[in-house]
Amino acid sequence: MKTMSSRERILRMFEHREADRVPIVDRPWGGDTIARWHREGMPENVDYQDYFELDKMRVLYLDISPRFPEETIEETPEYIIHTTVWGETRKTLRSSSTTPQSLDFAIKTPDDWRRVKARITPSRDRIHWRSLKTDYAKWRHEGAFFMPSLFFGFDVTHSYMVGFETMLIALIEDPEWCREMFAHQLEVSLAQADMLWNEGYVFDAMRWPDDMGYKNNQFFSLDTYREVLKPFHQKAIDWAHAKGIPAYLHSCGNIRPFIPELAGMGLDGLNPLEVKAGMDSLEIKEKFGDRLLLHGGINTLLWEDLDAMEEVIRQQLPLLMKNGGYLFGTDHSIPSSVSAAELKHIIALVKEIGSY
Repeated sequence: MKTMSSRERILRMFEHREADRVPIVDRPWGGDTIARWHREGMPENVDYQDYFELDKMRVLYLDISPRFPEETIEETPEYIIHTTVWGETRKTLRSSSTTPQSLDFAIKTPDDWRRVKARITPSRDRIHWRSLKTDYAKWRHEGAFFMPSLFFGFDVTHSYMVGFETMLIALIEDPEWCREMFAHQLEVSLAQADMLWNEGYVFDAMRWPDDMGYKNNQFFSLDTYREVLKPFHQKAIDWAHAKGIPAYLHSCGNIRPFIPELAGMGLDGLNPLEVKAGMDSLEIKEKFGDRLLLHGGINTLLWEDLDAMEEVIRQQLPLLMKNGGYLFGTDHSIPSSVSAAELKHIIALVKEIGSY
């Protein structure tokens, strides 16, 4: 079989067809990983996807923020406390790629939300048209798989807008407020996506992030999912399908009870299949592999142990790649504990074992 572009490989996986080989799509976790690879020989001006010969998946993040002014409140050698365009006050450590600590949010009540909502409107100036024109031409020339990212739902709302505790309480005590936020976020996201599409920027898929689980469990019940969040996921899927493209969800944690719902709604792709949280990529492949493209599912904790990784790749990859429908990757992202040499070894082995 002839050598394919990243776009051709990934599209075949969404179609549950074999390609020349399994696509390898992953990203580093934070700046520390990239910094390590630079120390180990990766040139500063080279994209890590080019350096490691990974498949190219280009994501354009759509802006639905309230566009609050960003301000630095405190700086020390160890951390920065600052505000974000979302109205969040956060503490970010300088020395490690940790998740920032949320200290405060502009939205605490439904009334706060309705004041902030007026700042979240679709507009052409949210899109950097000049750079997009150049980038899009480059992505198409290099054969990359291109998809914008919607921003809406549980994860975006609690992470950036209201905070985790407020979000969980609202799901039970004021679900209508949650629906109102999800609906407006999605409406603005899709309006931005329509602007791109109508200008001729054709997508290969539509994605969105919505982490709904943690280790061994979900943040809310299946009933809550069905009643509050599912209708908005369905609308995003329907929008993508109306354009003739797949819908792809990134959802960390253990979301096993939600998978039959997602597959039944027509979702086309699921990532990252977090093994360390209790997800079983082989089980999901067996039950849903004819309907869902699976991306990831290789335990991040093993990637610095080449013997363990080789065993997993040789045992699991032939099963996961069967009949297409699989993108190789970690069950989240590549940590700084993985050296450039180790990553090159893993990629070479995947290309060997993962050839059709």
